[in-house]
Amino acid sequence: MKILVVTPLFARSGVALAQVRFARALQRRGHEVVLVVGHINREYGFDPPEDLTVRVLDAPNARGMFWPIVRYLREEQPEVVFSAEDHLNTFVLAAAILTGSRAKISGSCRVTPFDTYSNTPLTKRWLLKQFARLVMPRADALTCVSQDMVAQYRQVFSSPPHVCVYNIVDDATSRAKMAEPVDHAWLGDTSVPVVVAAGRLAPWKGFDTLIGAMDLLKERRTVRLMILGDGPLRVELQEQIDGLGLSDRVDLVGYVDNPLKYFREAQAFVLSSLVEGMPNVLVEAMLAGCSLVSTDCPTGPRELLREGRYGRLVPVGDAAAMAGAIEQALDDPIPADRLEEALAPFREETVIARHFELLGLAA
Repeated sequence: MKILVVTPLFARSGVALAQVRFARALQRRGHEVVLVVGHINREYGFDPPEDLTVRVLDAPNARGMFWPIVRYLREEQPEVVFSAEDHLNTFVLAAAILTGSRAKISGSCRVTPFDTYSNTPLTKRWLLKQFARLVMPRADALTCVSQDMVAQYRQVFSSPPHVCVYNIVDDATSRAKMAEPVDHAWLGDTSVPVVVAAGRLAPWKGFDTLIGAMDLLKERRTVRLMILGDGPLRVELQEQIDGLGLSDRVDLVGYVDNPLKYFREAQAFVLSSLVEGMPNVLVEAMLAGCSLVSTDCPTGPRELLREGRYGRLVPVGDAAAMAGAIEQALDDPIPADRLEEALAPFREETVIARHFELLGLAA
């Protein structure tokens, strides 16, 4: 089949990474796949995947992608379209209506609708809600990346069609990346356990709480923390590390192309976020064999960790609870067979089969 996969922004994490994995999985199954990217995040640069046909629109937002998608639907006539993120989904559906496209369309929602839509009349988010409601019937499938998010959509819209389908996380490409060598002095020293975290250095990631937990741990045991990622809070977080005397125990590694190889060498992974959609990074850490600690933030971690079966949950912003959970994760790691059990819904074949089932297509 001729399939179009669309993402608004290219980066090596989050929605874009999930869409790249999804496009690759479809192509491996013999489909003719094109990945359309609205905009390149210059912070990361762009190295087009060699195994995919990629078109970059240089459109800074989803609205700017509308007319290029209209032209693509008219000229290329794909049989199936997979888009991701609410703003883009609505413009893709509007483009399909305008062109009379017969393509099966699946739109994936990746963030809480409470941050996207509003019931306050004539506000921008209220207008977007009306637009979404107008074009929603054109979708053949609308999905969310967590069950919690599906419940939220049912609070925002009247009887929406949204169902849960997880992202692909466990695939051949990810397992190959996990096996790549990694060069960092702390990872070569097996006498001191290493805890790893990853994400944009931004307020909602809660890294200040994680650093606070490391400060509480320093009097009890020797543990090192590596935080992978970059962002606007880098200077502030480094000042916190230096002020607490943790510069020999906490390293802001910066942006890395392949976090999986770091996860493989770490003993535990911590997600300290205040809010998430469905944190794929927790699944990646499980894939690499890490014992998990996560805040019980909305949405995703509790659902993903099955109420604590696959990792430890702590209250948001509670450094003391986080420190205690890190100790437990190091002393009593989650068994490998249980982590493998947790990965089942995120495997490539499972996710593809579910999407095709929703669209009424043969896998």
